[in-house]
Amino acid sequence: MLQALWNRHLPFYALTAAILFFSAEFAGAQTSTTAGAQSPQVSDWTDVETILNHRCVVCHSCYDAPCQLKLTSPAGLLRGASKEAVYHTERLTDAQPTRLGIDAQTVPEWRKLGFFPVVQSSGQSDNAGTVLERYLELGRQAQLPTNAPVPAELGLEIDRPLVCPTAQEFDAFRNAHPLAGMPYATAPLGNDEYQVLMSWARSGAPMPSALPEVPEDIQAQIADWEAFLNHPDPRNQLMSRYVYEHLFLARLHFPADDTRLFFQLVRSTTAPGSEIDIIATRRPFDDPGSGLFYYRLQPIVETIVHKDHLVYKFGPDRMARYQQLFLDPAWSVSELPAYGDAEGGNPFSTFAGIPARSRYQFLLDDALFFVRSFIRGPVCHGETAVDVIEDRFWVSFLDPDADLSVTDPSFLADGAAFLELPVADLDGRVLGDLQGLSHENQVKYLEFRDDRYRNSAAHLSGFGYDAIWDGDGTNRQALITVFRHFDNASAMTGFHGGIPETAWVIDFPVFERIYYDLVAGYDVFGRVEHQLSTRLYMDELRMESEDTFLNFMPRGIRQKMHETWYDGALAEFHTYWHRRRVDDSFPTGIDFATSTPKQEFLLELLNRGHGLWAVEDTINRCAEADCSNDDTGILFDLRALANQTGDWVRYLPDVSLLLVETDDGSSALYSLLHDKAHYNVAFLFDEKDRRNPQTDVLTILPGVIGSYPNFFFSIRQDQLASFVSAVKSVRSQEEWVEFVATYGLRRTSPDFWETSDQVSAMFLQQAPIEAGVLDLNRYKDPRSSGNPENN
Repeated sequence: MLQALWNRHLPFYALTAAILFFSAEFAGAQTSTTAGAQSPQVSDWTDVETILNHRCVVCHSCYDAPCQLKLTSPAGLLRGASKEAVYHTERLTDAQPTRLGIDAQTVPEWRKLGFFPVVQSSGQSDNAGTVLERYLELGRQAQLPTNAPVPAELGLEIDRPLVCPTAQEFDAFRNAHPLAGMPYATAPLGNDEYQVLMSWARSGAPMPSALPEVPEDIQAQIADWEAFLNHPDPRNQLMSRYVYEHLFLARLHFPADDTRLFFQLVRSTTAPGSEIDIIATRRPFDDPGSGLFYYRLQPIVETIVHKDHLVYKFGPDRMARYQQLFLDPAWSVSELPAYGDAEGGNPFSTFAGIPARSRYQFLLDDALFFVRSFIRGPVCHGETAVDVIEDRFWVSFLDPDADLSVTDPSFLADGAAFLELPVADLDGRVLGDLQGLSHENQVKYLEFRDDRYRNSAAHLSGFGYDAIWDGDGTNRQALITVFRHFDNASAMTGFHGGIPETAWVIDFPVFERIYYDLVAGYDVFGRVEHQLSTRLYMDELRMESEDTFLNFMPRGIRQKMHETWYDGALAEFHTYWHRRRVDDSFPTGIDFATSTPKQEFLLELLNRGHGLWAVEDTINRCAEADCSNDDTGILFDLRALANQTGDWVRYLPDVSLLLVETDDGSSALYSLLHDKAHYNVAFLFDEKDRRNPQTDVLTILPGVIGSYPNFFFSIRQDQLASFVSAVKSVRSQEEWVEFVATYGLRRTSPDFWETSDQVSAMFLQQAPIEAGVLDLNRYKDPRSSGNPENN
């Protein structure tokens, strides 16, 4: 009954977990770990939830939760665990989706899908203890040595084989894996934390039944939005479908709301004002069925985790903007398009009725949100998912007035046939017909595109600075930095770090296709063909964006610049196989004044913002006169590490968080991002053979960047100079381990959890709406015999 209550999506229902975890009172709270403290006789859910969020959700959330055990909500606890992995790169047939709150609604339904219980349910009890109790007991009985490497038998790879024992199998599991208690491969729970969780689990794992009310003003706005999105006019219906397909992963937030309430746009069989009955489809463009359906705003019913937290502001201003973009222009629709893979595989034909300018501006308005959706959506898991991109690159967008797909109505009408995505070619057979792996359509599209631009006014003068969208003077999302962190990625507005090796200029056809390739069209439960075709198609879109950037460069250096991006014989073959060539016939409209046109071009884009973005990066890229404003003195020391090459750089993890206790007693937090250099990013595998570590650098930024910190360093400000000197002296893995012992926190450090809590509280203060629980699944375990590439 409780499972149904949490999963039936009551109107205007908000999860207690999100509110409690991110309340101001909780942000500074820490659970006592005093060894001799007395535990309460009955555990309050608030205490239980606090511990779960801080010690368990850091690993057990999203699709990559071990054993699919999501501990972000009571519904996830009651659903339990599964022996099936969501991310499976060798699957030959599509798997049954198991999305919490979507693909099953009750405990019996989840049991039919292979999930088994981890806590007591339906009044049943197990004298030997539930799975959760026994994992906690095992972690208590076999604690790991403090400040020592994790034992080798405890694998930490994200794709390691998992053993997911049921209660009946746990004795054998414990005998085979005596060190695999919870929390896994970290410092143990404090005494109070352990007692609270065990008291709660042994008392039947009671969960709350009282549901908090959504404020009346938010309820009124939800009613307005549901009326707006369900208007019966055909133009409104097509607009609403377009909006839904682009926002189905969004965490909708009302600006007037100062709480941590977020909502999700869903399709329901029930009309506004009644209980939501969500329609479960694999993709947002799949057929919702023959009956009537409605767009509804459903409260997010789980603790917010950063790795899938995609905030999109809703409210009256947004509705007015949609009216301006989609409904005020003159256009008509005689027949609404069908649903299915073919339609979702070509949004340019499906939404041809909506003006291209409206659709492109919709994407540009929230460019950072959509770029982050490429990263935080379910596609992004593991090295293969993101090795299509460089470790750091800068992104800008072609101005709508310079984009022929926007200014020339015949461009998309004639070219849409070449813009089909791989998902349009999938069929139900094992490996389908492999059409999705072909790049023939892309070759034809590039020939079509080049021909159109050669016969346009732009070809006469070339692209100038005005061909790059400047955010209309107000939108900071016009320039974006993307960071790759080996097996995940992040993005932020502005240009950060030193001048990157590569840069992208994205136009409307590329922007829309990346979104439908990586987000709307991606099925995390899909078979290997789908996963492979998604990755290969993204390879095409990266190259297309790089080529558009090259069109702004002087014609004489384009080929040489391209060759530095695709260095090596295999990379040259890759370029030949894709039938790519650098177009040196298209002129540039820029009269460059320096011998470094790439740098000149990118920095001028910052200057054109007139204050929207900082022209200088005060840690990584700044002129001497602009580097003096440093009240704390911390930045002066950090600049000695930033944007510097050296043998020492290769030893740092992809993402380190540096916590500095300042001289005035406060704390400062910085992200140390390892920009790994590559000869090329043209292939799926064998990345180590394409690495060029001699040119690796660090980019250092204030606050938390990324969702998966790999390591914590915690020092006093008076140690900072020695920290910098010591890390720059590292020349071997043994020296790196010694450095870690002095300044870092291993997974087994007694201060590991306290530091994690402090980082979380500072993150919330830094970004009160955007913050979420950080994932510690990828926290590293340096050892003397290890490979620096795995640090």
